[in-house]
Parts: sequence; structure tokens; C-alpha cells
Amino acid sequence: MGGDVIVVGGGVVGLTTAVTLAERGLRVRVWARDAPGATTSAVAGALWWPYRIEPVERVGVWALASLEVYERLAAGSGETGVRMVAGVQAATELGALGPWAREVAALRQLPSGDLAAVLPLVDMPVHLAWLEARLVAAGGRVEARTVSSLAEVSAPVVVNCTGLGARDLVPDPALRPVRGQLVLVENPGVEEWFVAPDASTGSATYFFPQPGRLVLGGTAEEDDWRTAPDAGTAAAIVARCARVRPEIGRARVLGHRVGLRPVRTGGVRLEAGPSAGGGLLVHNYGHGGAGVTVAWGCAREVARLVTAA
Repeated sequence: MGGDVIVVGGGVVGLTTAVTLAERGLRVRVWARDAPGATTSAVAGALWWPYRIEPVERVGVWALASLEVYERLAAGSGETGVRMVAGVQAATELGALGPWAREVAALRQLPSGDLAAVLPLVDMPVHLAWLEARLVAAGGRVEARTVSSLAEVSAPVVVNCTGLGARDLVPDPALRPVRGQLVLVENPGVEEWFVAPDASTGSATYFFPQPGRLVLGGTAEEDDWRTAPDAGTAAAIVARCARVRPEIGRARVLGHRVGLRPVRTGGVRLEAGPSAGGGLLVHNYGHGGAGVTVAWGCAREVARLVTAA
């Protein structure tokens, strides 16, 4: 299908989708309530890893396609915000992961029961700015627009990448927030990422070395809409990370971040159908805690749906 495309939503999923469509020759505009740097995506710790996302059989394909892209981006200049960084996924058995894990050569089981890996770690504010610049270079643009109904979006192709906003916009009550809180500290010399999953809470203790900071986490508070940082939660995050690397407990705190992961019962909604105006409407939302991990794979699937229509 030719003509104009409007992508609603300016987070990593929306921008990646817009870039993919624009570079296939379509005229693309992104309608975003918030600037990319003010979205939930900008808050993400952003280690490539399928976390709190379903359905498993589709997620693996999307994640592996995205991994291939991030590896290429990391091999280029630093302007993309993507680096390949070594780290450890604690208390994780390779065989207990999905089929996707067998395709990731960088995963290595350790005698301790941990997994060692070299994976993409994305500096999200930098990456989102790079995506927007790449979109503009392909002839697209981002426009500040607040959408209260998909029916008001008039274009031959509309792609809904509104994340948690789709709960009201579609509406889709299957979406719910899973609150994640982070603490940013000065990096005391940590060069590798670390993740220790907590099966009892569905969250994890983790730290990610990003340029100019160390990102500490985290929480996974279901159906919690609070966007303000909680001081007690922040102190607990620092204490958990300091039990792994004591020097973190002495690091100066630079700031706090909170993001609401768009988790959807039944998993990601990625499908096409007719729009209210008679064009094509493609939904691409509900990526839980893995929007970065699957962004390019999902964008390619959206492109296939659009070009096949």
C-alpha cells in the first residue's frame, strides 16, 4: 500500500517502526504526545533481553531480528547509543530459557549456574535522538500531537504504537502498568552489567554501566500507576546492588527515574485491520519490559503487513 503513514506514539517502538517504513519509501509522520526523550522508553535500562513479554513463540523471532540490528549498530559509530557489553545473568539456566536462547552465541553457561554474555546495552536518550534523526533523513518527521481517538487519525495507513496509552485509546483493558523504578549513580568503576532475577517478585536486582552513570534497578510493581520516585524503594535498590558490588553503596546519587511498562494479558498485539476511515490500521503495542529488545523485529513485521495490504 502506498501513500502517507501516521505512526501514533514516539517511543522506541514507534520511532523504530517509523524509520523502517520511511526507509521503504513511505511518507511517514509520527504523532507523539511527548517528545521521544520524555517517553517511557527514555527511562529504560535497555539491556537486550526478552523480559515480561509474550507470546513466547513470536517474541523469539522479533528479539533475534532486533539483536542482529543492534550488533550492527554497535559496530559503527557511538552516535547510535548502542554498545556490546559483557555481563552476567545470575542464577539462570540456559536450558530454561526459550528456544531463542539457542540462537544467541554470546550466551555461555558458567559452573556457578549463572549465564555470561555479551549483549547490546542501549543508552536510550542517545538512541531515541538518533532514531529521530534517521527518520528525518529518510523524509519523515515527528509532530507534537495528542490523540484522544484513533478515529481522528486520517491517513491511508495508521500504526498504533502508543504503549500503555492504548489502554484508553483503543480501548484495550488487557493492558496494565508494571511500575519500574531506577536509581542513577556515579559509576564507581563498574564495567559489566549484572542481573539477578527474583522469581518471587518478578523483578530483578541489576546494574547497567551507561555513559556518565550507572543505572540501578529495579522493581516490577503491577497495576501501580505512580510515576514519582519512592525514597524507600530507591534506598532498597541501592542496598541490593551494593550487596553485589559494595562500592555502589558509596556512589553519589545523580537522580531517579520511573517508567510504566505496558504489559498486556495475551501478549503483544501486532495485527492489521481496517481503520475507521477505510484505510489500514496496524496495532503494535503491549511490549511489556522488552520494547527495546523486540523493536526492530516488530517494525519489520509491521512493514510486511503494510506493504502486503
